Order: sequence, then C-alpha cells, then structure tokens
Amino acid sequence: MTIVVICLLIVVLMPLVAKVPLAIMMHRSGQYDNRHPRAQQAALTGFGARTHAAHQNCFEATTYFAPTVLLVLAVNATDHITAYLSIAFVVCRLAYLVCYWADYHIVRSTFWVIGMATVIAHYVRLLSAFS
Repeated sequence: MTIVVICLLIVVLMPLVAKVPLAIMMHRSGQYDNRHPRAQQAALTGFGARTHAAHQNCFEATTYFAPTVLLVLAVNATDHITAYLSIAFVVCRLAYLVCYWADYHIVRSTFWVIGMATVIAHYVRLLSAFS
C-alpha cells in the first residue's frame, strides 16, 4: 500500500515538476508575466509550447490516476500487482514528459497508451474481485 500512496504523491506533484521548464521558457520569452501567465503560456511556440502542453497534460493524467488509486485504497484492494501497475503508470508519465519535451510524438503517445492501460487494468482487477 505504501508504494501505491507514494506513486499517487508523485503523480499529484508531477504538474509542479512539469512547471519548471515551462517557467523557464516563459522567463526566456521576455519576462515571466505573473499578471497574465496563461496568455503568455498560450503565446509560446516550439519547445515552450510543448512544455505548456506537457504541464497541462499532467493535470489531466492526475484526474485518471488519482480517483482510480483512491478507489483501490478505499476498498482495500491493494496487492503487489496494484503496486506494479502504479509504478508502471508513474514511469510512463515521466517518460511521457521527457518525450513531450524532446518532441518524440509517437513514443510519447505510446507511453500515454501504456499509462492509460494501467488505469484500465486497475478497474478490470476491481471488477473481477467483486464478481
């Protein structure tokens, strides 16, 4: 269960990790505009635009993973497979970020699919346990 909770913490904090290169790119585009950061982020291009998209996608991934893991924890359905699935999700999300920043779009999409498959696998296991 500890591994699953640590993975949840990592996923919840991942948008902050993804914000670092975005903030750097915002600063490099002139000055970090703290009054209108979303407008500045939307104006970024190239690597800056990818850092912005990767940052936003971290929030989206959290909305898939967090409720799933919280449900697994709530029904006390944690085991070694749950831990492996959670670790796999975190690894896929970290690789996804790197691929987004490096503009490896096909590899990035592959990591996205694998990560989402781990979320689906949690539900399959939950449904089979209650059948």
